[in-house]
Amino acid sequence: MKKTFTMLAVAALTAAAAAPAMADLVVPNLSYRTGPFAAGGIPYADGFNDYFTLLNERDGGIGGEKVQVPECETAYNTEKGVECYEATKGTGALVYNPLSTGITYQLIPKVSADGIPLYTPGYGRTSAANGKVFEWVFNYPANYWDGASVAVKHLLEMNGGDLNGKKVALLYHNSAYGKEPIRTLQELAKKHGFTLAELPIDSPGQEQKSQWLQVRRDKPDYVLFWGWGVMNSVAIQEAANIRFPMENFIGIWWSGSENDVMPAGDGANGYKSLTMHGVGMDYPVYADLKKYVYDAGKASGAGDQEGSVIYSRGMYAAMVIAEAIRKAQEIHGTAAVNAKQVRDGFEQLEITEARMAELGLPNFGQPFAASCADHGGPGAAMIQQWDAAAKKWNLVTPFIAPDDEVLVPLVMEDSAAFAAENKITERCN
Repeated sequence: MKKTFTMLAVAALTAAAAAPAMADLVVPNLSYRTGPFAAGGIPYADGFNDYFTLLNERDGGIGGEKVQVPECETAYNTEKGVECYEATKGTGALVYNPLSTGITYQLIPKVSADGIPLYTPGYGRTSAANGKVFEWVFNYPANYWDGASVAVKHLLEMNGGDLNGKKVALLYHNSAYGKEPIRTLQELAKKHGFTLAELPIDSPGQEQKSQWLQVRRDKPDYVLFWGWGVMNSVAIQEAANIRFPMENFIGIWWSGSENDVMPAGDGANGYKSLTMHGVGMDYPVYADLKKYVYDAGKASGAGDQEGSVIYSRGMYAAMVIAEAIRKAQEIHGTAAVNAKQVRDGFEQLEITEARMAELGLPNFGQPFAASCADHGGPGAAMIQQWDAAAKKWNLVTPFIAPDDEVLVPLVMEDSAAFAAENKITERCN
């Protein structure tokens, strides 16, 4: 019975996903609107959907072809994510963006075999930045190791360039996601003379008393945080409870949304996180979204996430995908591109500041240019800080470049190991 039920469920999912198969451009949205990670999944999915709705309503799609975005619920569960991939790939899917490092790790061999690009901005397998090994995976403009390096560079700026003898604690989701920055931080600790304490938090992260008791006991100078979903608001409240200096508590870009800080009220004031893009709605694209999407009653979900940090990130991811599709159309001289052609668009994509301005996002994200070898981008990030009184994020630094002297050898080492294990011959020679 269990096997029959599973087969029926997958068949139903496949049938539901097959509805947009007549469309020329299909970009599945592997989303999660349920469970303990929905606080991040919902705004990202809404921003992702709304941007493609904008293109359809304002521009008639991309290159005259409408975009369909069939949504499949993963609940941030790796097994369900793979099921969603299998159920939707036959609809003419051009690219996947699962917003999950666990799902990404499972999909890398699948997309490589199936010939479908995988776009994982700011998450996933960091060493996929090496296009010589990972032909079908792209993670520009920045990855987790970039984020770890930028966070340490910010700490250096706070300390006049000297972290010798300082104590840094890493609180992290005990999963592939949370473990990603550990090796990088260990190398940076050696380089800069700080000590690193690693404190895992089991999923979903609602219980963190023991970790914060250790923070209170050990008194680290700084806490870096790799959290997601409900885990984030719990950590910020726990930090406030022990009166940890919030300006010394810095999250990765997935630990810096309004949903993370608002529950702690004034206690969250001063908390920092990284961001790979601008904040707020003071960008022309939002005026177009209001006209063509919000006011037209076509907003995704409840329509209550507009302008939030994670909503903007989902929109940004959709924008990059749309530009890769547009580039593929240009390269191959056809509007009805396939997945292999879209991969070419990703690999030859260049996002300039001038193009960002044309898209209604001036000074929003860092310019980048991909290549056969470089699927990772420049890796810079900014620091944003929460103003509890104004209930908004403020950018407190410009873009900070990562330490490539440390990161590049790590990326090469990890990608070479992956290539050897999977008998992959490097390309781009």
